[in-house]
Amino acid sequence: MNIRSYRSHIENLDKKHLWHPFTQMKEWSEESPLIITDGRGSFLKDIYGKWYIDGVSSLWVTVHGHRKKEIDDAIKGQIDRISHSTLLGLTHPPAAELAGVLAKIAPAGLSKVFYSDNGSTSVEIGLKMAYQYWQHKGIKSKTKFVSLNNAYHGDTIGAVSVGGIDLFHNIFSPLLFKSYKIPSPYCYHCELGKKYPSCRLFCLKEAEKIIKKHKREIAALIIEPLMQGAGGMIASPPGYLKGIKKICASYDILMIADEVATGFGRTGKMFACEHEDVSPDILCLAKGITGGYLPLAATIATEKIYSSFLGNYSELKTFFHGHTYTGNQLACAAAIANLNVFKKEKTLQKLVRKTELLKKELQKMSVFKHVGDIRQKGFMVGIELVKDKKTGGPYPLEDKIGWRVCYAAREKGLIIRPLGNVIVLMPPLTISLQELKSLTRITAEAIKDITE
Repeated sequence: MNIRSYRSHIENLDKKHLWHPFTQMKEWSEESPLIITDGRGSFLKDIYGKWYIDGVSSLWVTVHGHRKKEIDDAIKGQIDRISHSTLLGLTHPPAAELAGVLAKIAPAGLSKVFYSDNGSTSVEIGLKMAYQYWQHKGIKSKTKFVSLNNAYHGDTIGAVSVGGIDLFHNIFSPLLFKSYKIPSPYCYHCELGKKYPSCRLFCLKEAEKIIKKHKREIAALIIEPLMQGAGGMIASPPGYLKGIKKICASYDILMIADEVATGFGRTGKMFACEHEDVSPDILCLAKGITGGYLPLAATIATEKIYSSFLGNYSELKTFFHGHTYTGNQLACAAAIANLNVFKKEKTLQKLVRKTELLKKELQKMSVFKHVGDIRQKGFMVGIELVKDKKTGGPYPLEDKIGWRVCYAAREKGLIIRPLGNVIVLMPPLTISLQELKSLTRITAEAIKDITE
């Protein structure tokens, strides 16, 4: 079968049987899809042999690039021993060793690791831990959660219940449990009508009002530290995260940090909480934990929370939650190798120069007449496109401006994906300086081609 026939075969199978996530399948069926067959370093190759920069790390997961030898070898080595055995009633070296490493690098006080397989489940576990903690403490009224407007914590029912993106979540509202919402620190479009920095973090004051009013009901607050990812790469101003932690402590509320997207170097430190020296009560991790190789997640809790679940079997204090592939050996082996590469190659130290270059290149786009705001935390970037720069007025949804820019970038050899009118850049941490310049150059050209 020649390459064109094979491509047609794959496309036909895809359109006949595959249902893609976050995709309008009517439109998909009318287009010719990009079919990826290979990857190496910061690049992906399509079925015809064309290479593209992986500008979003294959949905924010690829850390050290594709085909990283150390991670490849770790998985192959583990396969030669065993690929999976359950953690229900058994244990194994990769799960135990990885738990030790995670406890060592996590913010202070986090020491107990519970595995699952994706960001949504890590959040579900965090919510259930927080809820059950207060039940064990005898404070039965603490059954609610508080989260931010524009929040995204995953797509399972509990995670959606603490989400705050109407576009994704409104349709499911009859299925959800009630949670309290506090203002998003979205300085470019402040929902409170204030201007930063003269506002002096007014959104924190509003958050405290809501939390104080419902403190007897609230079990925990959940937050994406520093950057609300799927909400549009919304960067919180300095001091906001520390302020939220202080409020939680003041009203005896647990803090859950959802670092599914922000963890493992994305913001320039291993975890975003480190930027403001914040230690949450529960930390949710996934995405980059295996370097972009295999599904794995971890929910890390403090000794205080863990100890509340200890008791005799008959007391029913057990955390009755688990997944078939919890702590899978292959995934844990990949994660251990991933974290070893961070240390061996000094990934975070090398990121400093790259982050500065990225910032410099992004500043060149800030003068474009349809770029309203550019938000950056390390290697997490959101470029918000607006129809009217003076007012910040958005492009209509039907214009699909973000998608059109991303399609234009694809033609030039860059794969990126928008969040509405926000162009997202999140390359692998190991991207070279030259590749980073190519990424920003193509992005700038695509934005100009479509908007100007």
